[in-house]
Amino acid sequence: MGSGGINTTTNPILPNVRIVEHSWVAKLAATKLNVRQVAMVLGNTIYLHNTSTKQFLHNETWVKHEACHIRQFREHGYIAFLIKYLWESLLHGYHNNKYELEAREAETLD
Repeated sequence: MGSGGINTTTNPILPNVRIVEHSWVAKLAATKLNVRQVAMVLGNTIYLHNTSTKQFLHNETWVKHEACHIRQFREHGYIAFLIKYLWESLLHGYHNNKYELEAREAETLD
């Protein structure tokens, strides 16, 4: 999903998580959300747009947010979580989606 991206299969902060830079799918999300930078999760992969793996991993709040989404995918299963996430977004919008609310709450946890 990330053309020309750099894939990281292991890192000390998020073991067993792949990180893809320069992702076209993250670029689409950035356009839709009207933001400059995006990190988004699909399964065990974090897709980045307009940020490097190093920059992402040095932002503790951002890492906690995306780590929560990884946990959500693992708990619900890939397809089930995608359906639930999209349904929540349709019903309540992106910012009020319960999975986004949970991820934003995780940003403040130790």
